[in-house]
Amino acid sequence: MRVLLLCDEHYHPGQVVIDGIAPLKAKGFDFTIITDSSTFKKEMLNDYQVVLMSNCDQVSAEDQSSWKTADIQQAFVDYVENGGGLLVTHSGTVAGENTAKLDKLIGSKFAFHPNQTPMTVAPLKPHPITEGVELFCEKDEQYQLNFLADDIDIIMASYIPAQGDLSKIGEDHYHNAPENICPCGYVRSQGKGRVCVLTPGHNVEVWLNPNFQRALENALKWCGKE
Repeated sequence: MRVLLLCDEHYHPGQVVIDGIAPLKAKGFDFTIITDSSTFKKEMLNDYQVVLMSNCDQVSAEDQSSWKTADIQQAFVDYVENGGGLLVTHSGTVAGENTAKLDKLIGSKFAFHPNQTPMTVAPLKPHPITEGVELFCEKDEQYQLNFLADDIDIIMASYIPAQGDLSKIGEDHYHNAPENICPCGYVRSQGKGRVCVLTPGHNVEVWLNPNFQRALENALKWCGKE
């Protein structure tokens, strides 16, 4: 499967994502990597089944100017509505000053996060993306989101304080308090296409966790309808 990866900006070095997706190459994924979004052209979308967006509205780590123009945002909307797949991770949910159209396609936008801390990620329900994914814990930023779409289907959640592997999430009322839980994975559709958002991923250790690798593999296949 051909995947276009957009990554690298001031607070989220592209190398974290590049190292994080490296093991997936052995799974049959062919990544084209763009770390300078000024080089992105909307016509590129025609060549890929899925786009992995892991950057905010900054051209690169060195250039913090906007790249998500109105024209580019509409191109992503058209891409998904015509059957393309969009997987958004971590800082891809961070809105720019004028990215409302793309934010609506993604279905949410970043609100805030507490300081990095050990965080448990767990699947919430059976779904092709959560198949084979087990509870795991890594140090990360727990992203809080403002939802913008009505068809959000939440499939994964994050918990702080972190839980151990033997914790019973469904029975632990303390860890299930609303202030300790937030959605960290969801899916939606628009037109003929599919969108998946996975918010973990600030550190490379998260990306390389075997369970997050499985979620990424599943999400790329689901978005690409494989």
